[in-house]
Amino acid sequence: MFVGVPNPNILMPLEKMTITVTEGKKKGEKITVLYNPEQYVQSRSVNMTKENAFGANGQESQIPSGDSETLSFTLFFDTMSAGAEVGGDEIERTVFAANSLLPSAAKMDVRKYTKKIYNLMRFDASIHSIPPLKLEWASLQFYGYLAQCTQTFTKFSEMGTPVRATMECVFHQVTNLLKDAEMDPLESPDTTKYRTVVQGDSLWAMAIKEYGQPEQWRTIATANGLSNPRRLRSGERLVLPAID
Repeated sequence: MFVGVPNPNILMPLEKMTITVTEGKKKGEKITVLYNPEQYVQSRSVNMTKENAFGANGQESQIPSGDSETLSFTLFFDTMSAGAEVGGDEIERTVFAANSLLPSAAKMDVRKYTKKIYNLMRFDASIHSIPPLKLEWASLQFYGYLAQCTQTFTKFSEMGTPVRATMECVFHQVTNLLKDAEMDPLESPDTTKYRTVVQGDSLWAMAIKEYGQPEQWRTIATANGLSNPRRLRSGERLVLPAID
């Protein structure tokens, strides 16, 4: 008979990362991850725009502009087993406990849980964009959008049903979603800025990054005289006008 310190997860369940939809049709919907990520990475980059100096060879001056912060991590999903560390509400934990007793051929499809996060990139017509999100985990609070998600299924039942998966998630921060945050005047949407187009850029993505509002792509298009906003040339410099 084992005698010793009990599993602390039984006495005090682990705090789970949650993802909450803050706007749109599913406003208020909260997703609790099944297993906390082992690590997360926060990153930010600065774009250096080089300009040709008049009467000189080469490029001399550089104008820096900052990108929004990104948050990335890997989530793990497994419907084969259940334990005190599994997230979700009481009903979900009960379902997992019952499922762990079933033969492997009858295990739950893990896509029931992965699609909750994968679908956060679906366009919401009520707000004309993908839904803005709030991520919380202990001291971590992050406001933004799910910009990229890759799901990999790694285990299957005898019937071919996926029962284990990982998801590589990348979230982009949107500054105007931060509550009670002090924004630097140079990062404010009421300050005119300039951006150099790189491959893969779109006015919609620029509008989310700079203004937090995808519909503001029209403001950028008008300010730059773009008759066809889908045709952006790499290296082209765009003005992002100030908005109130």
